Amino acid sequence: MQTFNDKVAVITGAGSGMGRYLAILLAQDGADVCVTDVNEETLNETVEMLRKYNISVSSHVLDVSNKESIEALPQKVIDQHGKVDLVFNNAGVTTGSHFKDMDEKNWDWVMGINFDGVINSTRAFIPHMIESPEAAIVNTSSIFGMVAVPGQTVYHATKFAVRGFTESLALEMKATNPNLQIHCVHPGHIGTNIAATARMSDEDFNRDDGARSSIFTRNAPKSQQEMGDLFREGGMHPSKAAQIILNGVRKKKSRIFIGLDAKLLDLSQRLFPKHYHKTWAFFMPFLMIFRDKKALKSVD
Repeated sequence: MQTFNDKVAVITGAGSGMGRYLAILLAQDGADVCVTDVNEETLNETVEMLRKYNISVSSHVLDVSNKESIEALPQKVIDQHGKVDLVFNNAGVTTGSHFKDMDEKNWDWVMGINFDGVINSTRAFIPHMIESPEAAIVNTSSIFGMVAVPGQTVYHATKFAVRGFTESLALEMKATNPNLQIHCVHPGHIGTNIAATARMSDEDFNRDDGARSSIFTRNAPKSQQEMGDLFREGGMHPSKAAQIILNGVRKKKSRIFIGLDAKLLDLSQRLFPKHYHKTWAFFMPFLMIFRDKKALKSVD
């Protein structure tokens, strides 16, 4: 895809983080945008940020796990904007529980948003994009769709599933409808609200199983709120992540890795598929130093 000018893009999870900056960067490039989020307040903030651009904006408060809401969305977008060219299935959540201790409702919550939301959205929009001369579906997996850590069973289940679904779909489209690009995004540590909104008990938070120590190497958070703040402040700025995603779409990259950490973790599992965890102790300290020195500035 050479340009986003005059395209129509749909972005889920656009109330904050990568979704918000995907919308802003696309608007800067001349695309009309439809933004969605379950949080009406933050979604309205995104809409206000988009008003300074000379493009058409629509917004919908919806839960991507609600199949009926997703199925109704394409026609609403077409009624407002006339077409659909890009769909970014970006919304995502997590929980910090071990599987044996996890409330089934929390499992279903993560599965419904991270995986069912991607499937339902893709199924709903494909019929409206299949004949387009230039279109793209961009599904957000994670570097945790490549490697696994304790305490994230349901998150891994969804992100590995998104990866498998998206890569198979990409092969199908390449053979039958090559004008419809399919991309799978694998972010590393991006400064979003996902840690702050994670569902976990005090027992889950206080469990030291090595998962958080790989991220918070020096200043261990003392509460979930502090963890959320440190996670958001310590990661790559989501505007930069959004720029990397859009560059990947322009270059037709089927896999889009975001961040040096994502690339190194992916390399570790390819070189040492059974023992990749053992390699992290060697390169993670250097990665932390690199990340601390690198200026992570907003591009908006």
